[in-house]
Amino acid sequence: MKCVLACLCLLPALVFGHDAPNPLVHWDFQQKFVKGGVLQAQKGPDLKVGEVWGKQKWAFLSRGEESLLTVKEVKGADLPPKDLTVSAWVSVHQGVPYGGIVGFFQDNGSDEQGWLLGYNQKHFLVALRSKGNDRMTYLAGKTAFVPGKYYHVCATYNGTSLKLYVNGKLDAESAEQKGAIVYPGAAKLAVGGYVDANENFPMTGSLKEVLIYDLVATAEGVAHDFEHNKVLADQEPAKLAINFEFEAKPFLQMAGTDSMGVNWATNLESDGQLFWGENSKCENALPVSQKSKTHQLRITGLQPDTQYFYRTTTTDSEGRKLESEVRTFETAPMADSPIAFAVISDTQGNPRVASKMANFAWAQRPDFLVIPGDLTSTGTELTHWTKQFFPSMEVLISRVPMYPVLGNHERNADYYYDYMNLPDPEYYYTFTYGPAQFFMVDSNKKCGPGSEQYLWLEKQLKASKAEWKIVVHHHPVYSSDANDYGNLWEQNKSSRGDRNVRAMSKLYDLHGVDLVFNGHIHSYERTWQVKNGKVVSRGGVQYFVTGGGGGPLEEAGPSRPPFQNTVKHGHHYAMVRINGDVFEWQAYDLEGKLFDSLRYRRERK
Repeated sequence: MKCVLACLCLLPALVFGHDAPNPLVHWDFQQKFVKGGVLQAQKGPDLKVGEVWGKQKWAFLSRGEESLLTVKEVKGADLPPKDLTVSAWVSVHQGVPYGGIVGFFQDNGSDEQGWLLGYNQKHFLVALRSKGNDRMTYLAGKTAFVPGKYYHVCATYNGTSLKLYVNGKLDAESAEQKGAIVYPGAAKLAVGGYVDANENFPMTGSLKEVLIYDLVATAEGVAHDFEHNKVLADQEPAKLAINFEFEAKPFLQMAGTDSMGVNWATNLESDGQLFWGENSKCENALPVSQKSKTHQLRITGLQPDTQYFYRTTTTDSEGRKLESEVRTFETAPMADSPIAFAVISDTQGNPRVASKMANFAWAQRPDFLVIPGDLTSTGTELTHWTKQFFPSMEVLISRVPMYPVLGNHERNADYYYDYMNLPDPEYYYTFTYGPAQFFMVDSNKKCGPGSEQYLWLEKQLKASKAEWKIVVHHHPVYSSDANDYGNLWEQNKSSRGDRNVRAMSKLYDLHGVDLVFNGHIHSYERTWQVKNGKVVSRGGVQYFVTGGGGGPLEEAGPSRPPFQNTVKHGHHYAMVRINGDVFEWQAYDLEGKLFDSLRYRRERK
């Protein structure tokens, strides 16, 4: 390998006919250009690369964990307005539905703007939107790439024709787009990943060079540039040394009186088995139906309120195995049974605190865990799930089922939907556990009268026969926070809570909701009971803000609103216990000390 590399002729710029213009952006992915976690660009903005370089000193090795982003903000005005050439030497080791080599774009529903040089499960592609079209064209090539093999991939656009070249040859062409490129108002210039506002899928492979020009390369120029480094494409496919490991160790969701859901995820596609039984031998087995990175199986035919054991074995395409530890779970009880559950919210970006909360909660042996949102700091970042959330909560969610709702920091990311296995459509759902029915709502979406979730919740509450009705959503109906709903340190105007979900609270009053759990505000608050917007001594709804699972702490405002009973600045978790009409609540701080409690016998509604 060293002899081959020593003979490489590295061109600083793509050849355009007889001219060799300077690129707008040029990244040469040699380790010698990395200083302090930053790849120094030959031209254009530097890239954040962290400490993830492999042993290969002449190319960047990406193990599917981190996309590279520019150190300084890049705007659409900094990029080619119409004439564009993007060139890369790249080796893709694992195809995916959405893969990016380099791009500056948004692709969220009907909001499609910018451009991308990327790949899918089998082919390279280019995507672009111009003023002559209201959607991006995704133009895939015909050449199927061999995993681990180097390719020269180049895309050009001249205002009338979009072209994709692979190894110096035209591989696809489209005339759908016309005119100047339409750029998004906000986006990230990203390399080695498919990155937009709510998605970040890092590449598994290696990069040698990426260049961006504000000119259009000729076919001859592209072919000429490929020939200069053809020795790379002639090499045998390389194997990327990727450890086979869990992205999420087995965790539990959606407990039934006769069933339990078990989820887990690996960094490579795999198959395997879920073993379970009435003792630690786990003598029953369920096979994974197809190879995938995420596995979601359901054990059925169980007895109510009964302890069982489970473990998993997972195997990748090379025959490497991952075996989980034996864990226990307990099925849900019948409707007349007492229950106890933990509430932890806003664990985002602080696995040290989140882990302490999870261990404290597990020590109290809850039946299950409720998470009112913001599981991560940035839901589109893979490592925020794999290196922060799942490891910190594993001690708890591997033993009791987890019931989350989306927070604003999840950004409605695909990772949330990939990892979780909740009833459709997953961003809202309901479940029953013992005497309580829970209604899980996405407060990032519309919650007012006539909205999808409002109509769903109204129907569900009307039909519910549960003894206790509990609603969970991220944003609080009532909050004493200092500045989220109006800066009370600068003026005296505040909505004292989220107006979007406050509109939905009318349903809580009308249909006998007992409890509402929220997060978002990184502090603790317990209200008096509230009904029709007024504080009452009995017969109202009890609201709790439990946003102290790890996020940066916030404080209450300088004045006390009527609904406020107790507030506290500090990280915390809570335990809820229900037995017939008796309700108990305890909140614990970062040291595991009780700082607030409540016990009452509910007045029937």
